[in-house]
Amino acid sequence: MATDLGETLDDVERLPAPAVTAPPGDGTAPAGGAPEHARTEAADRTEAAGRAASAVASASDRAARIGVVTIALAWHLAIDLPALLGAGSAPIARAVIAAGWLVTAVVGVAAGVRLLRGGLPSAWRLAAVLLVVDAAVFAAAGGGQLFAAVNWAWGGLVWFFLLVLWRRPVGWLLALLGAHAAIALAAVVVFDATAPADLARYAMYVYGTSSLPVAVFVGGTALAALARDRADTAAATAAVETARVAAEQARAERQARLGLVSGAAEEVLAALAAGDADPADPEVRRRCVLAAARLRRLIAESDDVPDPLLHELRAAADLAERNGLPIELVAVGVPPDLPVEVRRRLADPLTAALADARGWARLTVVAGPDEVVASLVTPDHDGPGTTGPPGATGPPDTAGDGNGPVELGHERDGEIRWTQTRWRRP
Repeated sequence: MATDLGETLDDVERLPAPAVTAPPGDGTAPAGGAPEHARTEAADRTEAAGRAASAVASASDRAARIGVVTIALAWHLAIDLPALLGAGSAPIARAVIAAGWLVTAVVGVAAGVRLLRGGLPSAWRLAAVLLVVDAAVFAAAGGGQLFAAVNWAWGGLVWFFLLVLWRRPVGWLLALLGAHAAIALAAVVVFDATAPADLARYAMYVYGTSSLPVAVFVGGTALAALARDRADTAAATAAVETARVAAEQARAERQARLGLVSGAAEEVLAALAAGDADPADPEVRRRCVLAAARLRRLIAESDDVPDPLLHELRAAADLAERNGLPIELVAVGVPPDLPVEVRRRLADPLTAALADARGWARLTVVAGPDEVVASLVTPDHDGPGTTGPPGATGPPDTAGDGNGPVELGHERDGEIRWTQTRWRRP
């Protein structure tokens, strides 16, 4: 029995230190040997940082979208509409100019609604409609009102180019503005407005009506990109901090486990080393078996397996079987994800009872999503660990836990001993 304890201590010395690495760029949790609550907390923090970064970038882009929609529609209503109503053109020309204004308003509303809902409008289809309106308004304005306020397409139409091309490359906007300038130049030539003053006015109009929309377009895109970059940097910083916290938690968990290991074996090893305990004494042998079983279970806690509770109970059962105890392990159902403390409270009483077992043992685990019951049945006998008269049943010992209580019950009837632990989800 003492040999088993010594082999188990050698296994403890060979346990690797928990490895915690920084989370990869995709925001996954720290890998390695960190305890599961550290990994869960790390994953939660990284996910929260990713959500915060996404929220910052989305808020910045949404603010820019609101700004450009507001400018385009406000300009169309506050500046273009009064100029249209005060125009003195021929009825047909006024009808064409008014129809162009109405079509542009419809395009603007449709594109604005799509932008404010987080989507992007159909760029080239709407851009083609705006260019058709542009040519129609310039043609209807004619030579007499080419540079008059009634020709609202000069300054009002370019803001709608921003709406339909939002989040597209700036080259697309420059191409559309170039087409707008070409339409205006064609009108200047067709209506013989080629005097030096008219050409200078044309150049001034093209520059004045295009420079501000381009600045707004580029600025909004740059601000959104900057916000995304800063949010990504903040998320990366949070991920590094998450890795640091997970490493500290893993170190604390390892120190706690080593403390439990020392507590499980220190007393019996000290007695053996001092000569105060006789290895042939059944009580000393039982204490060695119990310490070795607890050490095996603590070692199994650090293993990364799909079913940690069954893995830890199998480790204790394996040691008992190596000591010559025939044992049957029956598992029904799949245990849910349980914290280490809950698993310890479920497994420790059964591990202690296994160290006291003689003849044979049957270990049963019945699990469901909301309940786990583990029980051990062994022949009853007199000796260490037997308390109370046969047939006595102690009241369940309840250990509170944030994930639900763990109940412990014992029963003897003179023929068998029965030990059961039960966890229920609150």
